[in-house]
Amino acid sequence: MYNFDEIIERQHTNSMNTDGFRDYIFHADDSMEFPYRDEEFIRMWVADMEFATPDVVIDGIRERLEKRIFGYTRVFEKSYYEAFSDWCQRRYGWSFEKGQLVMSNGIIPALYEMVDYICQPDEKVLFLTPSYAYFKYAADYNSRAYVCSDLKNEDGYYKIDFEDFERKASDEKTTLFIFCHPHNPSGRVWKEDELKKLAEIIERHHLWVISDEIHCDLIRLDQKHIPLGKIMPDYKRLVTAMAPSKTFNLAGLMISNIIIRDDTLKETWLSRHYNFDNPLSIAAAQAAYERGNVWVEELRAYLDENFRYTKEYLNEHLPKAVFRISEATYLAWVDLNAYFEPDEHLPLFFAYKAGVLLEGGNMFVQGSDGFIRLNLACPKSVLAEGLKRICEAVNTKHTEKYLGN
Repeated sequence: MYNFDEIIERQHTNSMNTDGFRDYIFHADDSMEFPYRDEEFIRMWVADMEFATPDVVIDGIRERLEKRIFGYTRVFEKSYYEAFSDWCQRRYGWSFEKGQLVMSNGIIPALYEMVDYICQPDEKVLFLTPSYAYFKYAADYNSRAYVCSDLKNEDGYYKIDFEDFERKASDEKTTLFIFCHPHNPSGRVWKEDELKKLAEIIERHHLWVISDEIHCDLIRLDQKHIPLGKIMPDYKRLVTAMAPSKTFNLAGLMISNIIIRDDTLKETWLSRHYNFDNPLSIAAAQAAYERGNVWVEELRAYLDENFRYTKEYLNEHLPKAVFRISEATYLAWVDLNAYFEPDEHLPLFFAYKAGVLLEGGNMFVQGSDGFIRLNLACPKSVLAEGLKRICEAVNTKHTEKYLGN
């Protein structure tokens, strides 16, 4: 049994989570002050975990360290492909050819490159909103226009508006669809019938697709992830992006798997991408795929319990909040529109009034005002304190408003 209740000190490790929040959340420098000391904050914002990376991964890094030389490195060994391919086959009943796999130092950097490689300057990128902001940023970075298809929010459960999606996909200038699968921030696991409908539209309009499946391993125990590549086994204009970073808490090691079916696009990638990898990152990722299954299953069970606790706590203490347990990810998507005005800066409110760092809906492009995203990948004791502070701050705000203070 792994100990997910352990509190691990992360300050002064150059961690974004502890040492970079002023710049990332508030676009401020170290002079920004709060009623709380930095070490007093409950951190529920950036999408890495407060859990130790599994020991089997650390052992894999240690074994590589003992080789003692860390020169220019790429994934040449077939053993890496076999480890990752076997992982996908065991969990999803899906595999791919070795020649389709290339490596990136992250899915976000891959998106930034792919938009440029795929879209002409007058072409557009399509994605579903609310959206992970870096889909928009990838378009902005490459001076490409973007198009949003808003998901339908039915009491906290999000569905694709297929009519709207097809209408926007049919524009001849819309050439690339970036698909978040499972979806961030809503946590939806797209089901087989939904994926088949999407696939029909994608094929009908000859769209390129980047399927960002970074959260696919972290689904609730009663859910099933189906790779888009399994639904579209012969579609060449599909790029699948997966990574061990979210699953095993390895984001800082900067390694991702990019599966490119189209030979011309792959050649463009290989000719323009800086094609070297960190030797310790390769060792960590391979060890994770080979030996990390037990840890992941225990993690999933722990996260399921954290989501259950969150649902019960919010139901009792913030009954007007709209929250459904996410089908995937370790991120809770909570609608607080009943308690706040649309233009209120929620991260600032909770930092000052609750000592909780979180991300607001304003970070998710559109269709997300009045929402907060909470990272539940933390020890139960931390989660309990964070939820207590959040609920007390909201209820105090409304008591003061009612009393005219």
